[in-house]
Amino acid sequence: MTFEILAGVIIPFLGTAMGAAAALLCKKNVSPLINKLLAGFAAGVMIAASIWSLIMPSVEMAELRGVPSFLPAAIGFMLGILALIAIDTFLPTPQCADGVRKNKMLVFAVTVHNVPEGMAVGAVFAGFLAGSEGITLAAALSLSIGIALQNIPEGAIVGLPLVSSGQSKGKAFFTGVMSGVVEPIAALITIALYVIIVAALPYLLAFAAGAMIYVVAKELVPEISEGNLGIIGLSVGFVLMMIMDLVL
Repeated sequence: MTFEILAGVIIPFLGTAMGAAAALLCKKNVSPLINKLLAGFAAGVMIAASIWSLIMPSVEMAELRGVPSFLPAAIGFMLGILALIAIDTFLPTPQCADGVRKNKMLVFAVTVHNVPEGMAVGAVFAGFLAGSEGITLAAALSLSIGIALQNIPEGAIVGLPLVSSGQSKGKAFFTGVMSGVVEPIAALITIALYVIIVAALPYLLAFAAGAMIYVVAKELVPEISEGNLGIIGLSVGFVLMMIMDLVL
């Protein structure tokens, strides 16, 4: 495998690591108002990412394959919701404080979201290696850079809440970085098993969207529902992620 392919696979992970580095700059004693703002920002980023990074690509892939455009997105989304309900029901964590539980679910949702994103990168590079018409190395690298830029706020919404809940800056940064490790791994597996895995990609993208929306509804909405500060954070996070997804 060439250096360019390896670089393209790793670039999105570097974006997550850059975002997680925000935890190193965050104050440990964060006020409740800032916590509400961060929770709203995380919710906005996750909602926008679910729509433009996951649901819309799932619909577009289905259309290209002659499948009803809504079908993979609907099936994958509901499976993501049901999977999170099952995890919440059968693997409860009663020993965790509410803030710890919320942070664990947030890390889990972002990590799950990174798997199909990594597979999407791997699918493009696999198409380039296979000589598919229209897929150039420049186009594949552009996709990697675009996803890396999208991953910066996602890395931040993992690391920052961990610091505000009392975790050390180093551990919060490490957790944020590790949430992105699955991305290059998924990309490399997809390149190796392209023909087998790529067929499931529309469903996996929507599955990740369902997981993210579940966490937003269950863990973040209750925290930001009182007052306007959380809504402001949600709006800023949503608009920022929407612009990055549409522009990049």
